[in-house]
Amino acid sequence: MNYLASSGQLRASLLRWSLFTIPLVVALGFLSGQAAGSGPGNPWFDALVKPSIYPPPAAFGIVWTVLYVLMGLALAMVLSARGAAGRGIAVAMFVVQLLINLAWSPTFFALHQITVAFWITVAMAVAIVLTVVLFWRVRPVAGMLLLPYLAWVCFASVLTFEFGRLNPDADGAFGTVTTERVEI
Repeated sequence: MNYLASSGQLRASLLRWSLFTIPLVVALGFLSGQAAGSGPGNPWFDALVKPSIYPPPAAFGIVWTVLYVLMGLALAMVLSARGAAGRGIAVAMFVVQLLINLAWSPTFFALHQITVAFWITVAMAVAIVLTVVLFWRVRPVAGMLLLPYLAWVCFASVLTFEFGRLNPDADGAFGTVTTERVEI
């Protein structure tokens, strides 16, 4: 038997899911970064040579918060599409790409594995493309909401590669890296 929901019921479902998924995705991203000691203030990271394309540190918190909100909203849109073909696989792929995402900060900032972190960004980009396609099939707008995330992760791949290129001795190094700056 098919049940039809009113537009008001559909909006209420999206709102309920959004109130759950947006804070959840934002919190998971925040906790991953905090647990890894990400960003400025991490002695290992502070000692690295920064690529010329490295944005101001404050940009990362702002951009990732916006991206996690968009991700949570996209997920809510798909979850509220009850009965839609492909909904289950789309949600499963979202979880996979999110787990890959959450692995990046600990790998880079806590384990100091720059090369592994680069390959994580590549895997993340592939997983995001698959998630975009699957979300698009369920709710096209949900797929579109993930496109800025995909663009940022592609940029993050380049940035991570550059960190590795500029800091080959820091890749896999544990403890504090000492650097000596000589000015001529």
